This record gives sequence, C-alpha cells and structure tokens, in this order.
Amino acid sequence: MAEASWYVVHTYSGYENKVKANIEKTIENRHLEEQILEVRVPMQDVVEMKNGAKKQVQKKMFPGYVLINMIMNDDTWYVVRNTRGVTGFVGPGSKPVPLTEAEMKPLGINEADLIVDFAEGDSVVVTGGVWKDTVGIIQAMNTGKQMVTINVDLFGRETPVEISFTDVKKM
Repeated sequence: MAEASWYVVHTYSGYENKVKANIEKTIENRHLEEQILEVRVPMQDVVEMKNGAKKQVQKKMFPGYVLINMIMNDDTWYVVRNTRGVTGFVGPGSKPVPLTEAEMKPLGINEADLIVDFAEGDSVVVTGGVWKDTVGIIQAMNTGKQMVTINVDLFGRETPVEISFTDVKKM
C-alpha cells in the first residue's frame, strides 16, 4: 500500500473551515478513512490589543490553505479537487507535490507515532481541553489522527467525544 503524505490545498479565502468540514463529510460518506487520514487548518495563538486589553486569539497560519494527510490516488485526488471551495492542489500544473519533512517540522505536525499505554475499553481521565478532569472509557482509537473517542455524560446522556492522545491519561 502507498504511504500517506501531507499535501497543501488552495481554497477560497475564508472557506478553510468549510472545506475541511466538507472533505471530512465526504471521507465519511465514501468510506475513505484509510486513504485520507487527516485534514487540518493550521492555527497559531496570537496576542491582540483591543480597547487597551490583551486578548489571546487563534488565527490561521496560512489563510486560503488547508493541509491534508492522504494517500494520493485517483479517488482521493478527485474527492479533494471537486470539493466546493477548493481551487486546487499546490504544485506545478495539476500534479500535487507532497510536503517534505523539512517543510513539516516548523508546522509542528509530527509524523512520528506516539506510543500510548491505553487501549479500547480502558478507563481514562482527560488532562486538558474542554473536558479536563472528565473520566471516560475508550470506545475507539484512531491512530492516524491520534485521537480517542470516549463517552462523556452530557445533559444526562452518554455522548461520544473525540480527544487527542496527548490529552488523556490512563487511570
């Protein structure tokens, strides 16, 4: 099987999150989870001054661009290229060029796999983010995205939530 690489997709400015959502929906509908592994809109924390007060906000690192970790073939190329809001892949002509390791390093996207000490069915506690200090049982693990799905109690109902590997700890 071919190896996945990161590609840059050019979008209409301001449509980055919409394109990301549309591609993720198409991945789910066409069952391409094994070929298109991750879609990202790189963000960075920026401190802004508003009315004399410092405020920390997240801004897009590359407005008009979306990063996609995928195995390039006719199906994946077609799905991404024909997503509403996408103007094309970055590369000469119509041939997409994957990002190199040197280009990926400053983006903070690690290709190295994390080694985790938990598995499906284990009880974990969330150590960061919105669900901090929440306890749950791992329902599913996605090593490509480095995410776990746990059920949390939300308004009296069990609700599945995706959380990064780095934000959970085995109990």
